Amino acid sequence: MTAIYTRDRSSTEGTVAQARGAATQQDDAYRSATLEAADEHFVVISGLSGAGKSQASKLFEDLGYACIDNLPPALLDDFLALRRSDPDRYRRTALVLDIRGGDPASAIQRAAASLADDGARLQLIYLEASDASLISRFSETRHRHPLQASRSSVQASIAEERGRLARTRDLADHVIDTSGLSIGQLKDRLFEVIPRQSASDDLRIDIVTFGFKYGIPLEADVVFDVRFLTNPYWNPELKPLSGLDEPVRDFVLGQPAANRFLDLVAELLELTAPAYRAEGKEQLRVALGCTGGYHRSIALAEALAERLSKVPNASVAVFHRELER
Repeated sequence: MTAIYTRDRSSTEGTVAQARGAATQQDDAYRSATLEAADEHFVVISGLSGAGKSQASKLFEDLGYACIDNLPPALLDDFLALRRSDPDRYRRTALVLDIRGGDPASAIQRAAASLADDGARLQLIYLEASDASLISRFSETRHRHPLQASRSSVQASIAEERGRLARTRDLADHVIDTSGLSIGQLKDRLFEVIPRQSASDDLRIDIVTFGFKYGIPLEADVVFDVRFLTNPYWNPELKPLSGLDEPVRDFVLGQPAANRFLDLVAELLELTAPAYRAEGKEQLRVALGCTGGYHRSIALAEALAERLSKVPNASVAVFHRELER
């Protein structure tokens, strides 16, 4: 089977491009996430207040999901009815259900059973963090904890919330601790658990670019340091551009060492991919890092993905972690 390598340009609209503040770059900001997301995906995001649920919702929004933040659990059944009436619009949906609407566990269980009857599946992602991290975030944002009474402390409210959401946590398919994670690192962890379309016997090769100054991706299987190449950052004309832009790509790939590097990495992965799959591994995460994760690593990852698209029995996706910084 031919490898899957696609660009989902429709997923580039919205939050990420706005955050970069450049309307002309809307079509580029998330095109290289290249998530060939499952044709139908129903995800519920829950967890502790301050753990990053809103940021998680924004990632799914950038990927073209229909998103609703703070949906009351009592309305989940109604939303499923709406989804059945307009399946094309809501075939990929991300909902945030948390303590603001009460304990969502019962509603989630009902929804999971209802979707199973329709031949679909609910994926529950639960976000949490340490007390110290949550307290620090509430202090920095000056937001009030939704359970905080006039005389109670933030820590007491967090403890109460943990207890009330214990059942929801037990139902989760994935529990992600966001303590110490940047927004980019949180998105990297979420990228790990989003289902992709591929044949059952395919090896999923995820290429993630990152900046060493922001930390190595937590789930990387193989990490390549591409800082040996001349950095376009020091060229005033190239500095504001990313590795997705042709001038930067030409600058990086025009270096003889770049193409030799790509040849060697592609050869290595072509050699090892069948063996990984034969050993039962379904996913291989390859990380390419440069200083800021904005120029060299992006240009090389795009070129590497094109080469790997020819690898049999593999599906390739690219995610640029620092692109929206």
